[in-house]
Amino acid sequence: MNPYLRDFWATPSRYKILHGGRASSKSWDAAANAIRMAHFCKVKFLCVRQFQNKIAESVYSLLKIQIERFGLSEYFDIQASKIFHRVTGSEFIFYGIQRNLDEIKSVESVGVLWIEEAHATVREQMEILEPSIRQQGSEIWIVFNPKLINDYVYEHYVTNPQPDSVIKQINYDNNPFLSQTMLTQIEHLKNTDPDAYEHIYLGKPKGNDDRAIIKLKWINAAIDAHLIISDMDCGKSKLGFDVADDGGDACATIAVKGSIATECDEWHAGEDELLKSCSRAYNTARRLNAKINYDSIGVGATCGAKFHEINQARSGDSGYIAIKFDKFNAGSTSLVDPDGYYSDYDKITNKDKFANLKAQAWWLVADRLRNTYDYVVNGNHNYTTDELISIDGNMDNLGRLVAELSTPLRDVDNNGRDKVESKKDLLKRGVNSPNLADAFIMAFAPSDEVEFFVE
Repeated sequence: MNPYLRDFWATPSRYKILHGGRASSKSWDAAANAIRMAHFCKVKFLCVRQFQNKIAESVYSLLKIQIERFGLSEYFDIQASKIFHRVTGSEFIFYGIQRNLDEIKSVESVGVLWIEEAHATVREQMEILEPSIRQQGSEIWIVFNPKLINDYVYEHYVTNPQPDSVIKQINYDNNPFLSQTMLTQIEHLKNTDPDAYEHIYLGKPKGNDDRAIIKLKWINAAIDAHLIISDMDCGKSKLGFDVADDGGDACATIAVKGSIATECDEWHAGEDELLKSCSRAYNTARRLNAKINYDSIGVGATCGAKFHEINQARSGDSGYIAIKFDKFNAGSTSLVDPDGYYSDYDKITNKDKFANLKAQAWWLVADRLRNTYDYVVNGNHNYTTDELISIDGNMDNLGRLVAELSTPLRDVDNNGRDKVESKKDLLKRGVNSPNLADAFIMAFAPSDEVEFFVE
């Protein structure tokens, strides 16, 4: 077994999440630990993967190799489709999730659910699998190479870990058994295609796809960019405020100082708690001396009146300074500088390029993040700080913010103008409302300052 994972396997936990790049020994080590457990105590292992048309596509072969490697063949009964321990009574059974989910659900007394190549497992499947593993002290092993940053398993078990989880990332450089031939091959890819190297061998998930408005690598380059770029904190403070649409949604704020996103807040609140939510955003803005840009569609339509109400209520306070606020109507066709050109290189006006204000705001943020990538990675320093964005690496919910920013795809309206993938279309892909990303976009969106705005 890999010494790097010794503490990982020894730590009691409901969830054991093992992810990373290729050639890291993840599955090999999981098989070794499973055989060790099966040899010393009675455990029923349910070994699953998304598709399994034949037993050879399961971890059956890995387990068989480890049994022989440990010299334990006399103890195990290796059958055509199952493996039993003759003394402890441990057993291994194998299923493909896609075609056998109902049958898997009825399997009793499972001590370990081992999900191999788990990146493709979706929410609906996990909602059936997890409650089926109900034996006291049972474990769920989730082993995978990350694919997309917003894949359900990566987002639900790595970015936002479940309680009672132990999570470990392991890559080829943590594998002491790797051959020199493999190391040479990896080094070649590192030198010839760094992006592929990072994804394949360092286990870094990709952004959504080539249609994503904001590329994942741009966002990653922006994390803590202010530590290497001077004066990014120069400028006004703003607070983007995304208001929850329904009871299952959440409110979110992102605070910005100059060109740096500094902090994040998120909370659940009902529609009847709008004043409470506005007060929370208002207090954050007051602490930071920030102007609020708020979502004025749907439930948020009356936020301006609430902020005005709070300003008036506090007007008698000592040292009172009114908080400025402005609405952000994502669907508005009233663009910033509609007759101006989108860029010096692309001679198209803003009104001909963008379907609405939301699209314009997303593209402006995308451009600034791309510029930051160009500055940090390519060494092109020909940018002013207001053309760049930095994201504080200590921000709460950073992993989810990164995922949400890199998820929405480019879409077009009937006139061929750019727009952002709708929340309805995101939901069809299994992606929830990107509250943090929307607040982030609003925090950086241009707007007119308003001190007392009543709708």
